[in-house]
Parts: sequence; C-alpha cells; structure tokens
Amino acid sequence: MDEDAVNTRDRSTPLRVLSRSDLADVPITPGEVVRAVEDAYLAFAAGDSDNPRKLSVANPDGWSVAYAMLGRDGRRRVVAMKTSYKFDPGHDRSTKRYYTTITLYDDTTGAPIAMMDCARVGALRTPAVSALLVRETVRRGAESVLLIGTGTQGRNALPHLLAANPQLRKLMVYGTHPEGLAAVHRQLAEYDRHAVLETVDDPRAAAAGADVVLATAGPGTEVALEADDLAPGSTAVLVGYGLAPSALAGADRVIATSAEQMRLTGTDMAGPDGRLRDVDAELARILDRRAVGRRSDEEKIFVYNSGLVLTDIAVAHALAELAISQGRGTEVALWD
Repeated sequence: MDEDAVNTRDRSTPLRVLSRSDLADVPITPGEVVRAVEDAYLAFAAGDSDNPRKLSVANPDGWSVAYAMLGRDGRRRVVAMKTSYKFDPGHDRSTKRYYTTITLYDDTTGAPIAMMDCARVGALRTPAVSALLVRETVRRGAESVLLIGTGTQGRNALPHLLAANPQLRKLMVYGTHPEGLAAVHRQLAEYDRHAVLETVDDPRAAAAGADVVLATAGPGTEVALEADDLAPGSTAVLVGYGLAPSALAGADRVIATSAEQMRLTGTDMAGPDGRLRDVDAELARILDRRAVGRRSDEEKIFVYNSGLVLTDIAVAHALAELAISQGRGTEVALWD
C-alpha cells in the first residue's frame, strides 16, 4: 500500500523551523547543558540509545566536506538527524561557508519536533563534554587551568568547565586576537563575576604550572605544546589545535569520547611512525563506572574530545523545548 495513503495525517503536521537568531538568546545555563550531555552519555553507556558511525563525503580537491549523523536518544525518546557541510576552497574566512542543521522527531508520537540551526548546539555541547572529561580525569587538588584559543569554543569553555569543576580557580588564557580575548573575559564574567582570569603571553610557561590545559585554538595557531611542556599530573584536552603529537605519544593515559572517532579524525596527532596511540578508556564507560579516568595523581593524561551526535541531540532538544515554549520559530507545512 502507498505510504502517502496511509500517512495522510502527516500532511497536516507542521514542522517548526528554528533559525540561528531564534536560538541565539534562548536562556540555558552551563550547568543545564552539562547535565543534559552527561545524561546522554549515561543513556548510551546503558544501551538505551543508538549512535551509528557518521557518513561523510568530500570533494576530491579538498574544497568541501559533508557529514550526516543519525542518532536515537532512548531516554528522551527522540530520534534526530544532523547534517553539516563545509565549503572552504581557499582556507580563508572570506570564502569559507559552513552550514549545520539538526532535525528532531518525537519517538513516542511520531511527530516532528523541530528542524533547527545547529551552530549554538555545537558551541555548547563541546565545552560541556570537555568539562565532563576534565571532571573525570583531573588530579586531586587541581586548581589551575590554561585555555588556548579564543574562538567560539574558547569563549564557551570556562563557564562550562567551572560548572562541572568549581574547584578550578586559577584561570589563564592565551590568545592572539584582542576581540577574542575580550569575549572570553566577558563570557566568564557573565557566568561568574567573581572569577579572575589572567591573560598570559607565554603559553609554554603557563602550561608548566597548569593542572588542566584546554586546547581549543583554530588551525592557524602557532602554539603546539609538546609533552615536555605539560606539568606532571596534568590533564590536556584537545578540542581543536594547540597540542603537538608528542602530547599524545608521551601521555601516561589516553581518554577519548570515542576511540573510533579519534582514529578517524585524529590522524594529525600520529607519532613519527605514523601510528596513533590506542585509547585506554572512553567517556561513556568512565561515567557509568565501568572504567576509570585517572589511576594516580602523577599521570599525564591526554584527552581527545570529538563529536557524538547523541550530545547534539540532548542539547538541541533542550534548546528546542525552551524555544518552542516561548513561541519562537516558524511553522512550515512541509508535508502539506
């Protein structure tokens, strides 16, 4: 039988479209984002959710790359599809184009929830994941942090980090863009007006005394901290750029959000022999206590933070519910 004949009710179901501007100022705290992301990992660890491997296609000349990711959050009863497309022929900001969307469906009623821009979702879930990774790997008594990079990820890093690790009070940032540095200071002050953030000129000297290093810089950074630059007992988290391959090769322990994802996207961190260090434990198994993040206070731990679509679903769903409750977005009769 024709599916269109069976599902005639779908034709009257509108799709809520939430644009970047609709979502830009939806109020959600770093603590709420961290909790949503942690819940997504725990559901995955318990086998309640599905996170298949992403699909990708790329232009042979390197002009563009596109990804498609499907996931099912079994606790929220939400199915989602995320897509991203980057067009960057000249590796130049003037020509670069990047589009990412996520579409959510209610898996209890079969109704669409929303199709939404995914920029803010990614800007929030990545630092929330870093915050959890640090929480599970930081040594006892740790209090100092060095943030490298002042782009979108750098600007959101510290509020989320402190939401999960309030004991970290000595905060340092290194960056080369004055407007980015100002934005990092501003966003931290909005989260905690009493927090003190020092801008440092020498990232290597700062790293020597840092318990945590968050490397969120862009590909143009000249900073690449080596293993010997990192303090004994430190946790170094790679989100973007800022750490050299030796930081991975010389680590006592390697933690990742996904070992498979690290093998796919972390090839630039391979050692001189072209091989990538194996992952000792993944975040989901650490959170549900089937694995440990840190074994001793002396270990240097390298952490690789890569995307997991289930975390996008968790944050997107939270944002969509808030936005819809406020009457935001546009309803489109897509199936009419």
